[in-house]
Amino acid sequence: MMNQKHKMQVSAFARIALAFYLTFLALPTATTLAEQASIDLSGEWGIRLDPTDTGIAEGWHSLEFKNVIQLPASLQEAGYGDDPAMDSPWTGAIKNNEWNKPQYSPYKTADNFKIPFWLQPDKIYMGAAWYQREVEIPQAWQGKHIELQLERAHWQTIVWVDGHKLSTQDSLATPHHHDLSSALTPGKHTISIQVDNRMIVDVGHNAHSVTDHTQSNWNGLTGELKLVARSPVWIENVQVYPNAKQRKATVKVDLGNQTGAAGSGLLSWQVSNNTATELSGNQTVSWNQDGGTAELLIDMGTDALLWDEFNPNLYQLEIKLESGDRKEVTFGLRDLKAEGTRFTINERPVFLRGTLECAVFPLTGYPATDVESWRRIIRISKEHGLNHIRFHSWCPPKAAFIAADEEGFYLQAEASAWTKIGTGAPVDAWLYKEAQSMVDAYGNHPSFVMMAYGNEPTGPGRGGVFLKPWVKHWKEVDPRRMHTGAAGWPRVEGNDFHNVANPRLHMWGARLKSRLNAKAPDTRFDFSGFINANPVPVVAHESGEWTVYPNFDEIEKYTGVLKAKNYEVFRDLLADHHMADLADDFLMASGRLQVICYKQEVEAALRTPGFAGFQLLSLTDFPGQGTAPVGILDAFWDSKPYIDVEEWSQFCNVTVPLARMPKRTWTTAESFSAALEVSHFGSEPLKPSKAAWQILSAEGHVVAQGATNARDIPLDNAIKMGNVNVQLSELPAPAEYTLKVALEGADARNEWKFWVYPETVATSADDVVIVHSVADASAALKDGGKVLLLANKLVKNDIQIGFSSNFWNIAWTNNQAPHTMGILCNPKHPVFSEFPTSYHSDWQWWDLIHDSHAMILEDLPPKFRPLVHSIDNWFDARRLGMLVEAEVDGGKLMISSLNLDGDLEKRPAARQMMASIINYMASPNFVPEESLSVEQFSKILNK
Repeated sequence: MMNQKHKMQVSAFARIALAFYLTFLALPTATTLAEQASIDLSGEWGIRLDPTDTGIAEGWHSLEFKNVIQLPASLQEAGYGDDPAMDSPWTGAIKNNEWNKPQYSPYKTADNFKIPFWLQPDKIYMGAAWYQREVEIPQAWQGKHIELQLERAHWQTIVWVDGHKLSTQDSLATPHHHDLSSALTPGKHTISIQVDNRMIVDVGHNAHSVTDHTQSNWNGLTGELKLVARSPVWIENVQVYPNAKQRKATVKVDLGNQTGAAGSGLLSWQVSNNTATELSGNQTVSWNQDGGTAELLIDMGTDALLWDEFNPNLYQLEIKLESGDRKEVTFGLRDLKAEGTRFTINERPVFLRGTLECAVFPLTGYPATDVESWRRIIRISKEHGLNHIRFHSWCPPKAAFIAADEEGFYLQAEASAWTKIGTGAPVDAWLYKEAQSMVDAYGNHPSFVMMAYGNEPTGPGRGGVFLKPWVKHWKEVDPRRMHTGAAGWPRVEGNDFHNVANPRLHMWGARLKSRLNAKAPDTRFDFSGFINANPVPVVAHESGEWTVYPNFDEIEKYTGVLKAKNYEVFRDLLADHHMADLADDFLMASGRLQVICYKQEVEAALRTPGFAGFQLLSLTDFPGQGTAPVGILDAFWDSKPYIDVEEWSQFCNVTVPLARMPKRTWTTAESFSAALEVSHFGSEPLKPSKAAWQILSAEGHVVAQGATNARDIPLDNAIKMGNVNVQLSELPAPAEYTLKVALEGADARNEWKFWVYPETVATSADDVVIVHSVADASAALKDGGKVLLLANKLVKNDIQIGFSSNFWNIAWTNNQAPHTMGILCNPKHPVFSEFPTSYHSDWQWWDLIHDSHAMILEDLPPKFRPLVHSIDNWFDARRLGMLVEAEVDGGKLMISSLNLDGDLEKRPAARQMMASIINYMASPNFVPEESLSVEQFSKILNK
C-alpha cells in the first residue's frame, strides 16, 4: 500500500512538472504559487441613512460620511433608525381586528408604544443606507481578480468604487460577491455600499427571510466582510457529487478568466480527512475567454467512510491551479434516496424527527454566522431526540451547514420565500436565481438534504403550475438532495417527498373537531391512511403548534436589539384582570398540557408505519405572528420550568417504546390492556430484546409487572413486541397509575398515565340539592341549603373550550377555538379528595372538559378564585372558572360548568368527579370563603 501511494505521488509530481513546462507560456500572466490574499474589512465604516432616496442623485458615493458604525453589524444594532411608532413601516401582516381592540389603546402612544404581535426592535428603518470606507490595495494585487465578499447582507447591495458603480447583488440566502477587479488597482480607494432592506422582490412580507415577525427587517452587513485577490484565472466553483455505494465522488470545477485570452494549465487535487488519509491527482484543463470547466472522478477506496447522523465523517478536498489559485471544500459520502414512503441514507431507513428554525435571534435581530452558535442549537436539538431542522422560508448562513455536517444533522433549506408564485412576476425568476446561489454556496454540505421553494404558496403556483417544472429542474440540476415544491402544499407530481400538514393532530380551522378535541383519548390511532395513499415519503408540515402561557420571567433576557414588549403587554393585561399572582401557575399548568399534546403528536407519528417524519412547530417559541409561544424551549433555546430534556427525549428519540391503549380511564370491572411496540431508527438493528413493563401507583409502588418475549429489533417502526393485560378488580380505586415500558439492552423507556375508578360510587347527598336552573338554586339557597347547580347548559358566552391548548394563537388564527389553555386547580383541595388529579389538565379531565363551558368571573371581587380555573388565552386574559363555590343568600352554593350531565354510568371520570363534589359538599369541609349575591352569581352564567 505504501509503495503504491509513493509511486502515485512520484507520478503526480512528474506530470505537474511536465505540464507546467509545456503550458507556462500559455498562462495569462506570469504568476507564482503564492497563497491568495485577502483584506479583512471588519471595523469602522462611515454610515449615512437615505430614507428619501436622494443618495444616488446627490452623489453620496463620492462624499465623505460623518457618522460611523462598526461592521459587521446591523444599523439598528448600532442605534441608527427611528423609534417604533404607529406609523412605522413594518414588514409583516398585522391582524387589525385584534390590534383595534380597546385593551391595546394604552400602547399606541408615542411614549408607550408596544406592539403585541412580535418582538419590538429598539430602532426601525426601512430603506437605503450607505456604508463607506477607504482601502489600500497592495502592489502584489496588480492584475489580480478581486472580489468584495459580504457574507450576510440585508438585502440588496450596490457597490461603488471611487464614485463608479460596479455591481449589484440581491441574494437573501448567500454571500454577495462583487467583482471589483477593474477598479481596485494598487493604492487607496473608497468603497461605498448602498444596502436596501425594502421588498426588493416580493418574497412575501411574512417570509422569515425578511419579516419583522421573527428576525426583524434589519439593514446592514454581518458575517465576514473582506476583499479577496485571486489569480486572473481562478477557481470559481467546486461541486462534489458523491456516490457512497461505489465509494466515488464526481467533482465539477468551474474556472473564471478575466485575461481575455484562452489557455490551459494543470489542475491538481488532494482529498484528506481527520484520519490523515490522503488521495491526490491532477489533470490538464483548458479555458476560453470567459472561463472553463473540468470534471474529476475520485475513487475514494473501499474503506472510505460514509456520512450520516451517527457517523458524520467528512472529507476535505483541495483543488489547485498551478497559477497558485486554490479552493477548499468539505464534503461527505452519502447517498440519499426515497425508497417507497421512507427516506434512506446509505441504504439505511431514516425517520426525520424535526423542528423549525424561523430566523429567531432575539439579541441581534439577525442570524448568527459563527459555527459555535449553530453547534449549540443543533446539540440542544439532538439532546431532545431530534435529527432534523427545517428552515421555514429562509436559508441559514454557512455556519449552520458546517455545524450540521460536523454534528450529523439533517437540514431542509428554502429559497427565502412565502409568497404568490406562478404569475410571471419578478419573484418567479428570482427564486431560480436564489436557489442556484444556495446550491453553489452550500451544495457540498452533506447535511443539506432537502430543499423547497419556500412556504405555503399562493397564486397559480399553489396548484403546481410553477412548482412542477421547479421540482423537475432541481432534481436534474442537483440530485444530491430531496426536492419538493413547497412546504405546506401542494402535493406536486414529481416531488421527491411531500411536505404537507395532513398527518398531524390539528389542522388549521379544525377548531373543536380535531383529533384531540373531538374524540376520547387513546393511543391506538396513527396516520397510516394518509401515508398509504401517497407513493412518496411524507414529512408532516408544522406538527404541533400547541401554545403555553407566556413566561414573563423571560422579559429580562431580552438585552439586545429586540425587546419583549409583547410580553409586557400580556403581563399588564393579566394584572388588569386581577390575576398577576397566577402568571407562574398559568405557565406551569398550560405547559404541562402542552407537553401532553406534543407527546400525543409525536407518538402518533412514531406509531405510523411507513411515515418519513415530522417537523414540529416547534421545539422553541415563535415570537411573532401574534406571538406564538409554542415551544418547550424559549426563543433563546433555553429550557422552561415545566419539562426537562429527559422527559421529552423518552417519547422523541432514536428508539422509543410505544403502547397502543384503547382508552385512558378504566373501572375496576375491566381488564387493562395495551399492545406494546417499538420505533427504532438507530445506526443498526438491535439484538433480540424484551420490552419490560411495570404498572406503578401514584406513590411509586409496583402493582403489576412483566416482560414480552425477546425478538430482533430491525430499523423500522410499528415493531410489535407483545401485550399487557392486567385485571383491575384488585387495584385500589379511584387512583392514578402509570404504565412504564423499558426496552432491555437499549437506553429507551417511556410511560403513560391512566386512571382506574370504582364500578359503583357511593355518595352522601342527603343534604345536597342538585339543580339545573338559577330559580331552583335561589329557592334552595334561601332555606340555607347546600346547592349544586349544574350550569354547563346555562352558560351563555362565546368562549369555546377544548381539551387541547390554543392552536398557534387566537390573534393569528382569527379567534379559532379552542380559546383556552387547560385548567388550573389545587389538587389538595378537599373537593378533589375522591378525584385524583394534578394541578393541570390530564387525560382524565377530557370527558369533563369536552362539550363544557367556562364561566366569566370578571364582575366578581378581585380576589375571588374558582376551584377550577379555565386558563384564558393571553390576549383576553379573562378570569374564567368551571367550578365555583360561594355563600349566597344564606346558603352554600357550588356551580359547575363541567360536563357532569348525562350517561354517567358510561362515563367513569365524570361519575367520579360528581361523587367527589357531592361528598365534599356533604362534609364539614364545605365552607366557602367568599360571599356572592344572587345577582352576581346569575351574571357569571350570562356574561
